[in-house]
Amino acid sequence: MEFINLHTHSYTKDDSILEIVNQYPWEFDEAIPQYSIGIHPWYIDENRLKSNLKSIEEKLQLNECLALGECGLDKRIEIPFQKQITVFQSQIELVQNISKPIILHCVASFQEVISIKKEMNIENPMIIHGFSKNKQVAKSLLDNGFQLSFGKYLLRNPELSEVFEYVPNDNFFLETDTIEETIIDVYQKASNIKNIKIEDLKEVVNINFDKIFKNK
Repeated sequence: MEFINLHTHSYTKDDSILEIVNQYPWEFDEAIPQYSIGIHPWYIDENRLKSNLKSIEEKLQLNECLALGECGLDKRIEIPFQKQITVFQSQIELVQNISKPIILHCVASFQEVISIKKEMNIENPMIIHGFSKNKQVAKSLLDNGFQLSFGKYLLRNPELSEVFEYVPNDNFFLETDTIEETIIDVYQKASNIKNIKIEDLKEVVNINFDKIFKNK
């Protein structure tokens, strides 16, 4: 049974790992076999926005493209928040008719993302990547139908262990994002917190993956 890395910026070519590699339309690599594609709020560029959206629309039709993202909202950057919302919603409109999941970058914008999910009647699975907040935020997201992905902060922040332990087994994924540690390191930490064997954890994540990514 494979390890599943929900979100990474590095393709390792390791056959024991199913990696969803983050791709940007302006630097797309055809050699990566499975990926997500989206416009990160940090990198919104009005000059290429139209062509980026067109590229995302085309790639979302392909089997190799497993999800939209990462995309989302970030209140701690200089790009105007309303512009971020517009670009975010434009991407969501591209994926709503094909039911693929959405991998989300969300910083200090959880209520806004929840509101957009309701306003746009988004039925696509939505996964908050790199989750690092408290149990209250986790509960709010879970109650509104989101999945949570853990990685960097699970390794770095001991206080997050309590939150991860709280999250039901059918509502989480694991990832590496940009960290140097491997997905196996993340699984080891997660298995310790959940007090289950690595092989059992792999089965849990594989079941979640099949439910979210293959039940289209």
